[in-house]
Amino acid sequence: MTKFYSFHGTVTMITDLIGQNGAGDGCNKLISVENGLGALVNFVVSPRTYFVDHVMVAVGDRVTGYYDGNAPTLLIYPPQYPALVMVKDNPYQNVKVDYFNSQLESSDGRLRLNISPNTQIVLTNGQSFTSNPANRDLIVIYGPSTKSIPAQTTPYRIIVLC
Repeated sequence: MTKFYSFHGTVTMITDLIGQNGAGDGCNKLISVENGLGALVNFVVSPRTYFVDHVMVAVGDRVTGYYDGNAPTLLIYPPQYPALVMVKDNPYQNVKVDYFNSQLESSDGRLRLNISPNTQIVLTNGQSFTSNPANRDLIVIYGPSTKSIPAQTTPYRIIVLC
């Protein structure tokens, strides 16, 4: 179980990450995100970083970056985190990245999933996931939810992070 932390803001810069030998191979990027209140985070984006809907991110886009809150980090400013999941803002969908228990409730207790036959459940490579998504780290893409605590929703799509 990964403890997902997030940072939301506007992309201010995208650069190639330069390796130890001084040369960048183009496979890793550094994406700087500023939250509008002066806080800045640099996300290290690698080929293993999952971009929801496989979107291209550019300077000026509003994004949320998710990282492992239990992973060790360098004590530098601005903070630099390896991005696990990146989400570009979309007014037509909500996204939650978290661990969901046996009741399909998120670890923070704020969202419970009601899976329907129309809910698409896939792996990060796009292939169908045929097992039970409970007790796993999930990326949940959904629309409206109830105002209850926890909020309940029927997701459009669930991406299982194996």
